[in-house]
Amino acid sequence: MKDLFEGIAYLFEEVLFAPFNAMRELELENWTVANTVNWLFMIIGAVAMVYWVMQLKKFNDNNEESKDVTAHSYL
Repeated sequence: MKDLFEGIAYLFEEVLFAPFNAMRELELENWTVANTVNWLFMIIGAVAMVYWVMQLKKFNDNNEESKDVTAHSYL
């Protein structure tokens, strides 16, 4: 079992986090390059929010949403 956990630790520390270790070295040189992952997540979140709001509007325009008092159990 010890080898299994050491293998998982190696996978995460040496393989999956390698890009983050490389970006850590760039942090002192260029702030924007070091925070590209944060910007990427912010862009993905903004796109997902716009998509979600458009879907809500589509269902609202088609009157597919049940708005009566018994529609939700917490009401």
